[in-house]
Amino acid sequence: MSARIRLACVLTARAAPRALMFCTVLTLAYGALPVAGAWLTKTLLDGLLAGADFAHLVELGAGLAGVGVVAALTPHLTQYLRAEMGREVGLLAQDRLFASVERFTGLGRFEDPHFLDRMRLAQQVGGTSPNQVVESTLGIVCTSITIAGFLGSLLVLSPLMTALVLLAGLPTLLAEIALSRRRARMFWDIGPAQRREIFYSQLLSSIQAAKEVRLFGTGAFLRGRMQSERRASQATKRAVDRREVVVQAALAGLAAAVFGGGLLWAVSAARAGALTVGDVTMFVAAVAGVQAALATLAGEVARSHQALLMLDHYIAVTTAGPDLPLPGEFRKLPVLRRGIELRDVWFRYSPDHPWILRGVDLHIPHGAALALVGLNGAGKSTLVKLLCRFYDPERGAILWDGIDLRDIDPVELRRRIGAVFQDYMDYDMTAAENIGLGDLESLQDPERIHTAARRAGIHYKLAELPHGYDTLLSRMFFMEADKDNPVTGVMLSDGQWQRLALARAFLRAGRDLMILDEPSAGLDAEAEHEIHASLGTFRDGRTSLLISHRLGAVREADLIVVLQDGRIVERGDHTALMAADGEYARLFTLQGSGYRATSEDGTPQATQATGRR
Repeated sequence: MSARIRLACVLTARAAPRALMFCTVLTLAYGALPVAGAWLTKTLLDGLLAGADFAHLVELGAGLAGVGVVAALTPHLTQYLRAEMGREVGLLAQDRLFASVERFTGLGRFEDPHFLDRMRLAQQVGGTSPNQVVESTLGIVCTSITIAGFLGSLLVLSPLMTALVLLAGLPTLLAEIALSRRRARMFWDIGPAQRREIFYSQLLSSIQAAKEVRLFGTGAFLRGRMQSERRASQATKRAVDRREVVVQAALAGLAAAVFGGGLLWAVSAARAGALTVGDVTMFVAAVAGVQAALATLAGEVARSHQALLMLDHYIAVTTAGPDLPLPGEFRKLPVLRRGIELRDVWFRYSPDHPWILRGVDLHIPHGAALALVGLNGAGKSTLVKLLCRFYDPERGAILWDGIDLRDIDPVELRRRIGAVFQDYMDYDMTAAENIGLGDLESLQDPERIHTAARRAGIHYKLAELPHGYDTLLSRMFFMEADKDNPVTGVMLSDGQWQRLALARAFLRAGRDLMILDEPSAGLDAEAEHEIHASLGTFRDGRTSLLISHRLGAVREADLIVVLQDGRIVERGDHTALMAADGEYARLFTLQGSGYRATSEDGTPQATQATGRR
């Protein structure tokens, strides 16, 4: 617990040191104001009844008024300072969180639902929990000052009543802590339901799903699923809220009973002459003040406790160790000269999943174009992930000129690789940025971006946009009134996005290895021919790995490897594989028959299916 408090204080102190200092001073001063006000009131009343000097009474009244002014202004100043701390802490905490996520080497954690729940909660609480802990700590100190002052005042009047008031506040403190634990646990328990609710809401509101939702009429069905998940999480919240109501009602009854009993005692003592009118006023103020301060203290402790429990999610993400093992010292990554070798590589995504790759032995020679083909699920994309070291083989090794990828700095490895993935990204950014993200240095070199776009056959389309390459390729950042104004943003077709992804890969022309995973899946026949002609020139003399379901696109590769059920079943060039009359020949012939279909009048018809979307 102390480590979490220390982290929260360090974050706040680094993010907003001045605001924290001034807030601390004001909070501590504010804690003494109720006690000072009560004593000034008592002294003033006693002075009035005793016929004290007018000037003295004016001084007491002025002091009481001053306390009132300070008490009125302090909350507003404190609120501003707390808001400022919240803004600065949120900024620092968010940066630290995503800097930690950026250090994850592989993809495993992004596919772990439990970790995604924790990361979502870390995003929610990372910017608020540290501030809440600091605020609650200051609140605890503030109310402790108030309680100490009022208890000292009560002790003078009645030691017995002091003990009773103090003991009556103990159940409140314990109950609030227990409730905070339950509420923190609730947020974790409802995580899966909330994640499913978000999934359904995104389906109902995203352009990607809108066509099928409307065509198939699944909107009401998905909405029902979403509402069901919301009701499930609300039921859990409702149970916690009901328990809080019952517990707090019982605690309020206990506090009222103590206050009522104390008031009867004070009145009786005043009638007997044991207490003055000022003493009775002080007693009432002290009991009410102690009870209110104890309730506030319990609330602040509970709030701080819950914030610390929620901060665990932030700490778990930011302190998570490497998701893939890293050596104490990296080996230098040489320029690729001999090639890349897979030795008896076995891989599965978890012990509960089947093997995706089963004893794969493969050599990708330097300067060669290797094509990887096979049916869906054969393991092609998984092999690409291993080459990029998004995962490590469970058995076997992948060697870069004889050096195990596990001994190489993953950042340096990925600098040597260019790739276009089948599930490429469409960034809601400008055209230049969409391409330039392939190599950030190119963002300062427009000509490099234009050259890459020309190779991908998208240059003229981008040049004709309202702002050329600086046109935003999105409509999500503008108001409804701007939706028909093309200057504010333009959407591209699927094929144009595909070319943009290719241009992003072409920026890495000088890298040691180029990976092309279904680079023309979303293109028509003519565009596909253009792209593969460009890729053929681009790959000449470079080490490249091409994955494609369209076998006509891979026939010029130096080596074609056929994957089936995670194993290599054939390898060779196109001519050799066709002569072998094996799996490759079967798939090539089957796919080619679709291009030889004829119409009723005997005219040849080319048929071709697009891949993505």
